[in-house]
Amino acid sequence: HDHHAAVKAIAWSPHQRGLLASGGGTADRHIRFWNTVSNTPLPGVDTGSQVCNLIWSKNVNEIVSTHGYSLNQIIIWKYPSMSEVITLTGHTYRVLYLAISPDGQTIVTGAGDETLRFWNVFPGTKKASRSCISSTTIPIGHTIR
Repeated sequence: HDHHAAVKAIAWSPHQRGLLASGGGTADRHIRFWNTVSNTPLPGVDTGSQVCNLIWSKNVNEIVSTHGYSLNQIIIWKYPSMSEVITLTGHTYRVLYLAISPDGQTIVTGAGDETLRFWNVFPGTKKASRSCISSTTIPIGHTIR
């Protein structure tokens, strides 16, 4: 259950005490899970590409991964089944950075293609439909205000 490349990302679950996710580099490509309370590995998933970032949704039991070589995409996974909820594309280079808004509804990604992309992907605390997922691109260096 160990990674077979550098660990590129780690994230604590806000939904389950002691649940930690970790993501491996190009030679590994896995998101692995760990029960840190009992010190045991849990089932993971081969993502097919380098894992660059992980972050858990605050509002639903889902985790976001960003990727580099070779797919340069963002994937939202349902935990614990690790079924893909949606794959987001648009970056042309490795997605290096990921953050989530304070309300837990929007993620922002930064990539080697010199862009920031804002993705409205998660419902608020009230259940909402994902049919309105949208993305906004701001080139890095562009004045936001």
